Order: sequence, then C-alpha cells, then structure tokens
Amino acid sequence: MIRHLLARLVLILCLCLPLSLSAQGEGGPDYAGWESFAEAAEDRIDDRNTENADLEAIRAELVEWRLSFEQAQTANASRIQTLEAQMEALGPAPEDGTVEPRDVAERRSALRRQIESARAPVRSAEEAYTRADGLIGEIDGTLLDRQADALTELGPSPLNPTLWPEAARALADSAVAAWTTISDNLASPENRATLRANAVTILIYLVVALVLVARGPRWSDRMTEWVRRRVSGEAGKGVTGFLASLGEIVVPLAGLVALLLAARVSGLLGDRALVAVAAIPQIGLIYLFWRWIAGRLFYPTGAGEPILDLGSVRRREATMMGALAGTMSVFDGRLSALAEIDGYSTATVAVLSFPLVAIAAGALFRLARILAPATPPADGAIQGEMAEDHNFAYLVLRTITRIVLVASVVAVVLAAAGYMTAAKAIVFPLLRSLGLLGFVAVLSRLGYDLYALVTRRPDGARDALVPVLLSFCIVTASIPFFLLIWGVREDQLFELWATLRAGVTLGGVKISPSNFFTFVLVFAIGLGITRLFKTGLRSTVLPKTKIDKGGQNAIVAGAGYVGIFLAAIVAIVAAGIDLSALAIVAGALSVGIGFGLQNIVQNFVSGIILLIERPISEGDWIDVGNGQMGFVRDISVRSTRVETFDKTDLIVPNADLISNQVTNYTRGNLIGRVIVPVGVAYGTDTRKVERILREIAEDQPMVSMNPAPQVLFMSFGADALEFEIRAILRDVTFVLAVKNDINHAIAQRFAEEGIEIPFAQRDIWLRNPEALGGRGTEPVPEVPAVPPSQAATVSQSDRLGAIGPEDMPDGGAGDEGETT
Repeated sequence: MIRHLLARLVLILCLCLPLSLSAQGEGGPDYAGWESFAEAAEDRIDDRNTENADLEAIRAELVEWRLSFEQAQTANASRIQTLEAQMEALGPAPEDGTVEPRDVAERRSALRRQIESARAPVRSAEEAYTRADGLIGEIDGTLLDRQADALTELGPSPLNPTLWPEAARALADSAVAAWTTISDNLASPENRATLRANAVTILIYLVVALVLVARGPRWSDRMTEWVRRRVSGEAGKGVTGFLASLGEIVVPLAGLVALLLAARVSGLLGDRALVAVAAIPQIGLIYLFWRWIAGRLFYPTGAGEPILDLGSVRRREATMMGALAGTMSVFDGRLSALAEIDGYSTATVAVLSFPLVAIAAGALFRLARILAPATPPADGAIQGEMAEDHNFAYLVLRTITRIVLVASVVAVVLAAAGYMTAAKAIVFPLLRSLGLLGFVAVLSRLGYDLYALVTRRPDGARDALVPVLLSFCIVTASIPFFLLIWGVREDQLFELWATLRAGVTLGGVKISPSNFFTFVLVFAIGLGITRLFKTGLRSTVLPKTKIDKGGQNAIVAGAGYVGIFLAAIVAIVAAGIDLSALAIVAGALSVGIGFGLQNIVQNFVSGIILLIERPISEGDWIDVGNGQMGFVRDISVRSTRVETFDKTDLIVPNADLISNQVTNYTRGNLIGRVIVPVGVAYGTDTRKVERILREIAEDQPMVSMNPAPQVLFMSFGADALEFEIRAILRDVTFVLAVKNDINHAIAQRFAEEGIEIPFAQRDIWLRNPEALGGRGTEPVPEVPAVPPSQAATVSQSDRLGAIGPEDMPDGGAGDEGETT
C-alpha cells in the first residue's frame, strides 16, 4: 500500500517537472499535426465506448501539446515589447484632422505591420492552448462521470445463498489450477534444471529471509534501546529514537522480500501462486507499519509523553485491529488480481469480497471505539495554552472516530445491499487515511524533537512557533496523499498544480505560487538586509556621532520603516506584479481605510511625527495625564509603550501624544526643580525658619548651587505660616528621594530647634442638640475650661460631646436639622 502511494507521488513529481515537448519543433508547434490530432481526439472523446485507458493516453498527449502552446505564447515577447516602445516614441496619432508628416506616418504603419506579424504566432498559440485545455476538461469530466457511475452501480447481493456455491467453486478451481501449475513445472525437465541452477541463490534468499524475519524485530528493538542509552541529553532522544525505530520495519520487511524473491527465482510458481505469494510481504508490511505506528503513538518516545495515552491492553488491541483491517485490504487486492486471471463473475467477486469488507469494517469500528476515550498525556497537569492545544487535538480525534464509526456501519450495509464498489471505496481508503493521519502525527512530533535537538531546549519546544509551522508544512504536504487515497487521479492533481502554477487573476494582478514564493524570498532577503543595516547604525555609526540617544533611536526606527517599504516594493516588482494594477486596488481600498481604519492610520501618522519631531524620545520621563507617568520604553508604529513606576506597561496611542497635553520632565536634559512646602506655628521666628530651611536644602548633594536654592515665605495660612523650599536638581528623576530626605531633615531640625509644625483645628457648633436622640431635654454637664496650650489635644469627638446649647451664640435657637 505504502509502496503504491510512493510510486504515485513520484509520478506526480515527475509530471510537475518540465516535460520534453516532442510535439514542438525548432520553429514552434506543428499546428498541422495538432489539427489532425485534435480532430481524432474529439472523435474518440465523443465515442462512449472508448476505454478509460485510451482516454488517459489521449489526455497525456493533450497535456504535452498544451505545454508547447503555453511556451509558444511567450514567443516574440521581447520583440513585441521593443516595437511597442518604438510606437510610443512616435507619440499618439493625430485625431483632429491634422496631417501627420509623411515619414512619421510611414514609420507608424510599418511598425503596426511588424507588431501584427509578431503577434500572429502568439494568437495561434493562444487559440490552440484554449482548444487543448477544453479537450482535457472534457476527458476529466468523462472519467469523473464514469467513476461516479461505478460507485453507484448496483450489483448482486452477496447475502444471496444461491451465489455462494459458484463463488466457492471458483475459488477452489483457482487453488487447484495454482497447484496444478506448480506440479507441471516440477515435472518439466527444463524447470528442474533451472531450479538446480538457482538452488544456491534460492538457499541464500531463504536463509536471509529466515534470519531477518526471526531475529530482525529483536535486533531492531535492541538497536533502538542502545541508541537511546548512548544519546547524551533529553533533546536528542526523540530524533535518534525515531531513526532507530525505522529498523523495526526495514529489517523484517527485507526478509519477507527475500522470501518473495526466492519464490520468483525458483520458476515453479505460476501466475496464480505468485499472486498469493506476493501477498506475504504486503501483509508483513501492513503488520510492521501498524506496529511501528502504535509504538510511536501510544508509547512514550524519547523524552516526551505518548501522543495518545492508552492502556497496555488497548494498545495491543488497537495495533491488531489496524493490522487486521490492513490484511483484509491486501486480500482484496489479491482477489482482484486473481479474478482478472480466472475471469470471475461479478456475483463471485461480490460474494468473496463481502467477508473482507465486513471484517475490515468491524476492525475499523473496534479501532474507533478504542481511540474514542483516549485522554491527553499527564491529564490534569497540562494548563494554559498547552491545555487548549490538547483540547483541540482531542476534539479532532473524537470527530474522526465518530466518522469512522458511522462509515464502517454504512460500508457493511452498502456491501450487503450490492453496492460493493461503494463499500470498498469507503472502508479501505478510510483505513489508509487513518494510517496516514497517524504517520503525520508522528512526523509532527519529530518536528518538535528536531527543534528541541537544535535549540537544546526540550522544555521550550511546545511553546515555540517553528515546530508549529513545520507541522503545518507536514500536514499541507500530506494533502496529495489523502487525495490519492480517496480516488483522485494523478492527472487531476497535475491539472490542479498546472492551474495553480498558471496563477489566478485578481483585480488585474496575476498571482501564482511562483510569484508568491518569489515575493516571500525577496522580501525576506530585504528584511534581513534592513535588520543588518539597523544593527550597524545602532552599534557602529550612530554612537560615534553627537546625536543624543533619542535621535539615534528615531533614525534607526525610520531606517527600519524605509527598509521594509523598499523591500516590499522590490519584492513586488521581482514577483512580476504590476504596480499600476496594485495602485488601482490601493485606491479602492483607501476609501475603506479612510472610514474603517482611520484611527490606525491616524496613530501611524502620529508615530511618524513623533519620530521626526521627537517631542518625546525613548528614556524620557513623561506624564500623560490622569496621574499616569513613567519612562518611554518604545515608540512603535501604532502606539508608545510607557513603563510606569509600578513596573507595568502603559500603552498610549500615538495620536493621544500628539493631540493631548503631555508633560516631559527630561526633554533635552535631566535638570528639574523640587518644591517642598512646610508650615510653622504662628509666633515662630520666620527668619530663623528661613535660615534653617536654606541650610537643609544646601546640604542635599543632588541640589544645584547655581542657581542657589530659595526659601520663600509664601503666605499667612489659616493654620500656619507657610514656607516653600524651591531648589534645582541635577537629575530630576531623584525628585522623590530628595523630597524625602528634605522632609526628614526638616522634622529633625524643627524638633531640635523647638519649632512647632501645627495641624488644622476646627470648632463644631450644633443647633438644636435635642435632635440627637433627645439629649437636648436633659441637663448638659458643665465642661471644664481647656487651656489654650492644650486646645490642640482635644479631638473633634470630645468637643462634639462637650458643647451644649448655651455655648452657641443664639442659645440653640434655629431650624431643626440645620447644621453649619
């Protein structure tokens, strides 16, 4: 099965290479020969009795003709371009009746004739290309219709008992015929002489087969364990284990192939016996493949957990179910070959195929039931994004198992009803698809192991982007295999590739895979050159200039934007995309951008203004309002990142920095001012306070002496005499530390000098105290007088409880509930 798929893929790759165009001569395509071939091809296509093989042969020749016409369309391209440039140089022809000079008119007419002559082969090639492409489409449609008719064809039901004796006789006759052929060959002197001559070769093949089949699996297991023990580090165990495990398939399979070669060399087997013997290596390959897949999926590999976590019993059962279904697939292929040799009837083939389909469907059903309750490895220990990835993977697994459960039941029902072709088209491709899915999962795990081996980070591979992209490429590369498994012909895949290679036209722009890869490659190269240039500017050129750090960052950022823009333009031109067509598309999109993305565009333009005008730079201490301040860490295209003093990132849109008021404390220099207010009690010597405060300010090492710090007597406050220390700091970023040190020094000096720092005092007068719980009807106790020196120690709650109506100016009269 795998060998057949690999052969198909090699055929597709060969078709994708440039074909030798036998229909194209040195002077271009032979249009006379094409005309006769096209007419004959049309007649064969219209004939419903034309076999599929004949249609595929005609299609192959049509593909060669079409390729020759495709190449002929580029003929004279440079010559036509030169003539058109000459025509443009003459200027437009006069349209207002003005007579053009004779020599110019003659030259214009000559150029027109030359252009028409040069374009004639191109038009012929375009017409022939269109015709060939249409004939290929007709053949594909005919083959597709026939394939659909075969799937819906109703044959005899294999459950009809009257058909069983005929099927049993046909199978017995084939066995008897095979044995008879072997006996006749043994009785033939020529065959016995050939057997004696090849006896040594046959013996060698048999010994090799016996040794490799009997001891190969054990040797492979030992080799795998030996490699794992010799690997130093957990990162390489996955890769080395994968490579060593391939011997579990290769070594025993080589022994089975040797057995088949021994049977062929003997010359005793006829066609029927060779059909049966050829099934031995195929069955062995099926078993070895499923055993290897189970070992890579259900068991820990390298340093990683198993991809699917099953119990030991369920692991073995899943392996046997896959191998059993695969064996039925091999038997079905051998049965088809035997039916072609002995000419079995449709009823006989249906009866003999039904057990194979039923057993395969039952094995798939059981396999799906085994895989359905599978749980992620280390269940409960995976959290965060990894848990989400596992949940997605197992959601896909549950969906696949449900599809397999339903499809296996439907296949058995269809086979029992007589739709044997449809049943086979469901069961056996489904089995191969499951095997391919398992192989893709193993290769994806190998991608993670390779990344861990290269980076020496086995724990970080799951969170990296590169293994995810590698897995995506593996899944994409597996799509042609899935299409081949489900009946898509190689010609259809090649036609799809030809369509993709030709490109799709969108808005006048032709997009093809070659253009896309060219664009990506050139843009990646340009991006790499831009990053190297930015690194050189930042580390080598700009540090040797007198430009400040903010200006250097602005230059580096601007160089990066220009480099990306130029890389995109060069990549577009290199990919062959017409910039004028892109200009039309950009003009159409500009309206949508103006309405839907105006904020993004506004922030982008504001970012460019910030980089050019540089009102703020990286490292500046800014205040964006609402008490949000911090240091500018990065100015990007859309926003600016400000690191606050809480060590959190504040993302500010660039438009807000341009349109709103922003305070920059460190623009141009680090010099700034600190203001420390302080109040003293009434009656304090103000000159003494001024002297003390000036001494405190001058003692601070961060305070600049030029200009000298100032101490100002600001005002007579309600509770204190208010002073301010105003000093210039060498580094304003130390303003809080300096203010803290000054406050500590003030508290210490004032305590030493006996200077009092007052605090606010308030007297509360109540009207109608009887409203407070009826206390107004009781006699109020007399409050002792409080000396003025102790007035500050009376709290507001004490004064509230000690004040009565007689203490108020109006004797407690007033409206009920009014307070002042």
